[in-house]
Amino acid sequence: MVKVALVTGSAVRIGREIAIHLAESGWDLALHYSSSKREVLSLKSELALKFPNLRLEIFQADLLDIVQTENLVKSVINRFGLLDLLINNASVFEPSSLKKTTSELLMKHSMINYIAPFILMRDFARQQDKGQIINILDTRITTNKSDYLAYSLSKKALFELSKMSALELAPNFRVNAIAPGAVLPPPGKDQVYLDQIACKTPMKIPSGTSSIMKTIDYIIDNKDITGQTIYCDGGSHLM
Repeated sequence: MVKVALVTGSAVRIGREIAIHLAESGWDLALHYSSSKREVLSLKSELALKFPNLRLEIFQADLLDIVQTENLVKSVINRFGLLDLLINNASVFEPSSLKKTTSELLMKHSMINYIAPFILMRDFARQQDKGQIINILDTRITTNKSDYLAYSLSKKALFELSKMSALELAPNFRVNAIAPGAVLPPPGKDQVYLDQIACKTPMKIPSGTSSIMKTIDYIIDNKDITGQTIYCDGGSHLM
């Protein structure tokens, strides 16, 4: 049976790992990117070599652009004929406190981290009879720290949207979320940085991306799960 997944921000970091994992599980993939063209072409080539029977298509859309965002789901369905799974992974993550957050920074985070997922979820539900949605959040949604205020606020909004849409769209759609902790080092950091963060969590070990992949499998396979957020953060959300 053909099954098609759209992964936003699939060219790099967690999005890339998700795309590879879904390909290993037999999913045809709509690989979205905004500006990482070289990386997404490399990913497609890698996957095509390993999985020659899969259909792999690339879709460019700037999620800061309403028109491009509103065309994305339609473009995927037009090319594949259907869509079964939407994973809202694309994200922007920039530090700024309340006092230092500019209007431009606030709108950028809101658009990419919350409004674009909203649009994609809405259009998916409008254009397909059934499906699954997984939103990638962040364990920061459980705190009120304001060092990444615009980012955290947008992820909190997506957390609430995940629950509200799960209720409205049931039983034909299931909507869930995953809230990772520090699973990959940010640009300029290395594994030592992750180890230092992990030492401050209850589990004391870096989560790694494998926990996210296992959670994706669990959500997809368990038809009784909707409206849930699963934390893959070594227990950080408890602190």
